[in-house]
Parts: sequence; structure tokens; C-alpha cells
Amino acid sequence: MIAQKNILKRFYVILVMLVLFTGIIVYKIIQIQIIDGEHYKSIANQSVYKSFIIEPNRGNLYDTNLNLLATSVPVYEIRFDAVTVSEKDFDKNLISLSKALSDFSDLPVSYYKNKLLNARKQKNRYLLIANNLDYSEYQQFKTFPLFKLGPYKGGFIAEQSIERVHPMGKVGRRTVGYNNVGLEGAFDEYLKGRKGRQFKQKISKGQWKPLNDGNSIEPEDGLDVVSTIDVNIQDIVHHALLRQLEKFKADHGSVIVMETKTSEIKAISNLGRTKNNTYFEKRNYAVWESHEPGSTFKLMSLAVALEDKVVDTSTVVDTKNGVIKFYNRTIKDSRRGGYGKISVGDALKVSSNTAFSQIINDNYKNNPERFVDRLINMGLNKKIGLEIKGEGQPSIPHPDDKNWYGTTLPWMSFGYGVSMTPLQILSFYNAIANDGIRIKPRFIKKVMNKGENIKNYDKPIIQNSVCSKETAKILQDLLKQTVEKGTAKNIYNQNFSMAGKTGTCQTEYWIENGRYIASFAGYFPADNPKYSCIVTVHKPDTKIGFYGSQVVAPVFAEIAEKIYTKTPIKDEITADSIQLLQDELMVHKTIAKAEEHINTMPNLKGMPLMDAIAVIENLGLNVQFVGEGKVLRQSIAKGQKIKKNQNVKLILG
Repeated sequence: MIAQKNILKRFYVILVMLVLFTGIIVYKIIQIQIIDGEHYKSIANQSVYKSFIIEPNRGNLYDTNLNLLATSVPVYEIRFDAVTVSEKDFDKNLISLSKALSDFSDLPVSYYKNKLLNARKQKNRYLLIANNLDYSEYQQFKTFPLFKLGPYKGGFIAEQSIERVHPMGKVGRRTVGYNNVGLEGAFDEYLKGRKGRQFKQKISKGQWKPLNDGNSIEPEDGLDVVSTIDVNIQDIVHHALLRQLEKFKADHGSVIVMETKTSEIKAISNLGRTKNNTYFEKRNYAVWESHEPGSTFKLMSLAVALEDKVVDTSTVVDTKNGVIKFYNRTIKDSRRGGYGKISVGDALKVSSNTAFSQIINDNYKNNPERFVDRLINMGLNKKIGLEIKGEGQPSIPHPDDKNWYGTTLPWMSFGYGVSMTPLQILSFYNAIANDGIRIKPRFIKKVMNKGENIKNYDKPIIQNSVCSKETAKILQDLLKQTVEKGTAKNIYNQNFSMAGKTGTCQTEYWIENGRYIASFAGYFPADNPKYSCIVTVHKPDTKIGFYGSQVVAPVFAEIAEKIYTKTPIKDEITADSIQLLQDELMVHKTIAKAEEHINTMPNLKGMPLMDAIAVIENLGLNVQFVGEGKVLRQSIAKGQKIKKNQNVKLILG
């Protein structure tokens, strides 16, 4: 009786447990199907359906003449699924496929035979056969034995990707750029296009089948951008810089060529030395590297002094035997013994440090803010605001700064203690060529869509005026004379005119044997500027040479000459410019012309003062003059109508 009761209890316990277990199962079924059904359905769908991003074709990047700088091309990778192929098809095509692959790559047939056999043995479903194929090569692979049977029977797998190609190679590589750098980065909003999206269904053997369910979004190809770069000028610039860097064993250098009236950048080259003593485009030094400019900054200092009228070009300065001391620091001229007593105009032409330190210090030491504020008003303390990223920050010390010393002002006068990038320096020189008007440098001309212009950038952007037209004209004459008979006279060419200023700045001067930065900034032709250009070379071998006139001025001249011969300026060598080379003949011709055209003003530039006075008095005019030497400027322009007893002012130098 007791045994029966125990058995009955056990039965009830088991029954209860079965009921509970059944209840739990029923609850889980309800939870999965009703409560969490959508969640698990989503997971299942995700394993079968997936949204794929479709990359758009990136737009083309062109030079100003529609030569390709960068374009996108498809590249293919070929792989082999050794499992999906039947044994019969594999054995039948093994040798013929190995031979086809051998003919394509020049590797032996045995190499591919063993490779395919091993893949079959190891059941490799993703064996790499070839990569970086273009479209025609991809089409060729599709015809190979076995592969032509397709992805399932032939195990043929082809994967496409898009690669950015630069037809110019390494020339201008940093300017053209990549990803978020250079022109590629600057105009990415136009070039990148818009990504598409497509749903695909997973089918057997890891393949995904596109679905046309109406939810797909077609990609939009990027727009084409036409830049201001000229590949012909870029090629000239690149090779001229490369030769000079190699010759002087320099660390790095850069060149910029800009169209004067529009400030369109026609070429930028940036070359840095590698460990193997070769050169390639390491960084965009022209845009990024802010450094002490040295003597090219003297043009800015003189512009301030002329604007404030504290000096004129005839003001005499004593160069103090080429050595002058401010507090405990000494300034020296490159010419031992100095230049004696010279005019301010000559001080720029011969690039006298002692003269400029006195010009600026003597006139601004009691009010240095006046000098610095003028530089700031010229915009020299601000970035240009380029489309290209990475522009260096210029630096102009201010008397309110903690590190302003009594020596700061005189050192600033010849380009020490200040900092500017090559492009920022060139922008100022280009403004002088434009009669004082600074125009924002530009890298883009227009945006196109399938050959149709949709946005043009053809209007120059005027940023500010760096000086008056009168001051700009004076500086233009001095820059021209610097090439004709100043520090850059070694590049003077009577066949076409150039204007510019050399710069030699010591860097790493805390080291006993410091290195130098050589630079030359200017424009050509001098009388009708079409292009401005700056050349900068860092740390040339001092045993070979380091002065701006030696290292970089010849590069400027070579670039100017080659550009000039490719795009000659009509009427560049005028009768007047020829007469400047022959003073006596010029005087006779000018007098004869004045007698023939008694009511118009002749050209007096280049004439000695006494000859100019004779011509003016014969015309019945009154003469005033400033300075000594030959005529640099005349207040009444050549060809302008004149009247008896009219006053004429001559600037001499």
C-alpha cells in the first residue's frame, strides 16, 4: 500500500514537470513567433538581403587646356574558385589554362599548373590569379580556357575597383593631390559625386544577386573640374627646379608661376630630397612652409617707407663700411666694406642690409607701431585663404608682443623675424606688378558636367591695395633695375625684360655653420607683366653656392625665357627699350621726335638729366627733378598732350 502511494507521488511529480516543461516550450514558441518575431525575421532577412553602397565615378581634373591631370579608371582583380569546377572540366582545361596564364605573365606553365592543382587539393575558393588589370586585360581573361565557362562552371571570379590615375606622373603630384590634399581635396565637393545604394539577395556559393525592387538609388558621377594649371609651364618649372636642386645638393625647393592680371596659378613645383639623394614631391612647400623671407622682404619695407613718405628713392644712406651694430647684435652687408653712401633706390638694387636697417629704424624706432600697422594693413599678417588646404600662417611681430626687442625692428627691415610662405610673398610682388592691387591667387577656372560648363570662376577677386599706384610705379622701376644692374644682373637678358628681387636668408643661425634659404621673386616682362614667379631653395650646399643670385635667379630666368619663347609677348622689345641701351642715339631720336610732334610728351626714361632738361626746355616746359643720375620716371606720360609752361617732374636714379 505504501509502495503504491510512493509510485503515485512520483507519477504526479513527473506529470507536473512535464506540464511545466510543455508550458515553457509553448511560451517560447509564442515569444519567438509573436513577441520577438519581427526581430528574428530582421536577422534572417539580413543574412539573405543586404544593402550595398555603389561608389560613383569621380570627376576628371583637367589643366587649363583640358589636359588630364587626374582621372578614374576601373581596375580588376581575378580570382579562382577551385571547388565549384567539376573534376571533368578541371582536368580537361588545366594545361590549356596554365598555358594561357603563362603567355600573359611570362611565368612558366608549370608554375600555374602546380598553383591550380594545389588550390584544387586545398579546396581554395578564392585563389588570387592576377590583379591591377585594365578593362581590356579583364576581357582577355574572360576568354581563357575554363574561365570562359563563367563563375560556376569555370570558377571565374572578377572584382572591380576604381583607381585614380595621374597622367602627369610625379610632376606636380602634390599640387594635383589625393584624398583630402591638393586640388583633389580642394575641389572634392565637385569631384566626388554622390554614392548610390542597391539591395542584393544572397544566393548560393557566396554570390549576391542585385534586386530591382525600386529601393535602389543610382549613384551620381562627380563633376569635372578645370584648374588653372598649365601642364606645359608645369613641366618647364619642374625640370628647371630639379636641375638646380641637384646641382647645389639642396634639401628642398619650390617654384610658383602665376598669371599677373588674374592671379591664376599656372604651375607649382615642390621637390624634396630623399635618403637616396633623389627628389620628389614630398610636401607642398610653396603653400605650407612659412619661413623668414630675407631680402625679398625689403620690397615690403620700402613700400611702407615710401607710402609714409619718410624717404624717397633719392634719400642718401651711409652703409657704414658694411657693418652696423644695434645693441649687442651686428648687421653686415654681403659686400665687404659696404657700398658707401648710396640712395635708397640703390640700396634696394644692391640689397644693403645696413642701409635698410637704418631706413626703417631711424624713421620708426620712436613709433614702431606705425611701421608694423602699415604691414598689417597690407594684409601681410593674414593667410590668403586658398582653396587648397594647409596654407602656412604668416607672422609679423608687433611691439605689444612679449618677445619684441630693440633689435626686432631693424632686423624686420631685411626679412628676419617675420615669416611668410612663398605664395604669400609672390602675392605681394604680383600686387606691385598690378600697380598695387592684390588679387587672390586662384586654382580653378570652371566646373563642367559632361562637357557643359555649369560654373565659371573667371572673375579675379581683388583682396586689397598694398600701396598707392605712385609707390607701385617707383618699385616697378627699382625691380627692373635690380635685374639690369643690381644683385640679379647676372640674369639680365636684352631680348626680354624681367623685374625682381633676390633674397638670401640664413637659417639655423644658432648653428656655427648655418645654412641658407635662397629666393628670387619677380615678374616678366618688366614693362607689361604677364607672369609673376617665385623660386625658393632651402639649404643648398654652401661649398657650391648659397646666394639668391647664384642659386635661384638662374631658375627664374630659365623659366621666364622658356615661357616667353612658347608664348611670346608681341611688341615687347619696343623702340623705346632699344633706345635705353644706347643713350646717345636715344637722345637724338627723341629730340627729333619732339620737334616733329611738338604737342606730345616724349619718352625721357633712361636719359641723363642734362639731356632731358634740354629736350623739355625745347618744348617750352618747366622742369623739376628729384635725385641724381638718369630719368626713372616722368610725371607726364609719353604721348600725352602738353602745353607751354607746363610743369614736368622727373624722378632720377
